Amino acid sequence: MGLLDILYEVLATLAETVTDVLPIAAIIFGFQFAVLRQKPANLREILLGFGWVLIGLSLFLLGLEWCLFPLGRLMAGQLTNADFLLASMEAGETIADIEWKDYMWVYIFAFLIGFSTTIAEPSLIAVAIKAHQVSGGAIGVWGLRISVALGVAFGISLGCYRIVVGDPIHWYIITGYAFVVLQTTVAPKMIIPLAYDSGGVTTSTVTVPLVAALGLGLSETVPGRNPLIDGFGLIAFASLFPILSVMAYAQLSELRAASASKRTTTRKNT
Repeated sequence: MGLLDILYEVLATLAETVTDVLPIAAIIFGFQFAVLRQKPANLREILLGFGWVLIGLSLFLLGLEWCLFPLGRLMAGQLTNADFLLASMEAGETIADIEWKDYMWVYIFAFLIGFSTTIAEPSLIAVAIKAHQVSGGAIGVWGLRISVALGVAFGISLGCYRIVVGDPIHWYIITGYAFVVLQTTVAPKMIIPLAYDSGGVTTSTVTVPLVAALGLGLSETVPGRNPLIDGFGLIAFASLFPILSVMAYAQLSELRAASASKRTTTRKNT
């Protein structure tokens, strides 16, 4: 790809980004000037910020197309390659003998990529910092980030297992949300809204592209799978399981605090 081709791609993506962001800007400024009838005190900084948003989104979209999507598909293809799978199987076994357990490296890769991308998710970092501030330090920044990341990692691994075995996705989702409802009844009330929000926070700029590419790549390389039917839906697992993991994190923190308080009371009495 030559320099002119790259410049054309950048300008075309920038034009598409402007088209996408323009309605948002129209609504915000429309309410500000037509309804509230007030000029923002920092209008210059806001306009400058919109400019940086447009540039950043454009470059990010190009990065997805040129790097993250191909990388996810490449890794899925390599990890499900017949030669790679046969190398880890017992002597004398053939492609026909491949079972779900032979895709163990796929599950491990899915877990690690889910954990690492979620830890790096800018929206999760922002939510964790704000939750720490408004809770007066009761919710730890790293505690929340790690609990969400573990939920995403487990969910994506389970989603990859579903693609490999070909199970219907709705049974997994129904069962998962049944556990969410049950856990909601026993989890600390303070954490429940944040836990539900954490499921949406994960489906953002860093996690979604790699997870979607992994699901599509895996469904394209596993025999008998349809990318349209089996490849999509992996993001649903990334949104569901953080709800469970964040509520579990709050429950464990509550138990640990109660245990520490009990030990302190016992020492004072003795």
